[in-house]
Amino acid sequence: MAANLGEGLSDANGGSVRHIPVLLDCVLKALEPQAGKVILDGTFGAGGYTRAILDAGADVIALDRDPNAIAGGQSMVDEFNGRLTLNHTEFSALADFAPGGGLDGVVLDIGVSSMQIDEAERGFSFQRNGPLDMRMSSSGVSAADVVNRAKVSDLIRIFGFLGEEKHSGRIARAIEKRRLSEPFQTTRDLANLIETVNPRKAKDKIHPATRVFQALRIFVNDELGELARALFAAEQALKPGGRLVVVTFHSLEDRIVKKFFSERAGKASGSRHLPMVEARKATFEPVGKGMVAASEEEAELNPRARSAKLRAGIRTMAPPEKPDMAIFDLPDLATLEKIGG
Repeated sequence: MAANLGEGLSDANGGSVRHIPVLLDCVLKALEPQAGKVILDGTFGAGGYTRAILDAGADVIALDRDPNAIAGGQSMVDEFNGRLTLNHTEFSALADFAPGGGLDGVVLDIGVSSMQIDEAERGFSFQRNGPLDMRMSSSGVSAADVVNRAKVSDLIRIFGFLGEEKHSGRIARAIEKRRLSEPFQTTRDLANLIETVNPRKAKDKIHPATRVFQALRIFVNDELGELARALFAAEQALKPGGRLVVVTFHSLEDRIVKKFFSERAGKASGSRHLPMVEARKATFEPVGKGMVAASEEEAELNPRARSAKLRAGIRTMAPPEKPDMAIFDLPDLATLEKIGG
């Protein structure tokens, strides 16, 4: 699955962006938080959405796979005196934290946070030299493991599918040649090699390493798989009338969310060449007219918002459908377990 990522490459790949909740007003409008409601924030981060939802009167169950985010949010837990619970877990497990009666809302802000970018030791940014890590959970297979152990054919597919890097073959072969004599250990080390293989041209808007770093981050954290599983989990956990709001930052993510809502709209499918397939009952109805993007004013104030897209749906009375990852047509890439040995 190769998508046009040009407008979706985050500034966070290369430099610092102060944490500002993206599309906050649009998120609140789509969620409709108020007293008596329970909203799950699956990507707590610095707590921007969570705080705004709490201020609107709703209670929040927040999740984050990053232990640093959990530690940093404890003061907010104390501040709101029982109205916020904070849990260290992937957001694909969100259904495990839903109350018996179901959730009134779920919000997901997909992608790496500005806090993670700002910490050189996390290895997300090539502008800050640090260990080649990129693990949001700080455990498991790192980006260095992938670069130093993966087969060239696997690297080509990872860079090509997840970063849409046109020079994936050339870069992967250069990585293989270099790692035979010295393994890659730091972000600057890898970025310098990529820039040597694919020098930056005057017309280039992004650093030559941006797409490879994006691809490695998505792969190391299984971000596309996590998103797909989280959408199915939200369908299970939301009560009728509950709202699912998802903010994405590049077209690979947005494509998954768009496909999910389209599949769950219950419309019959077919063509003049194929028979019509009987319509299923819709499990989600759209909120608004479709995708919402940041205004020019917000994009100017918050560079991270430039590529942000919001999609939202309202849960119907229909029972949840069986999860089927095949609907997303995700690429068949090497597994982290295989690379990690």
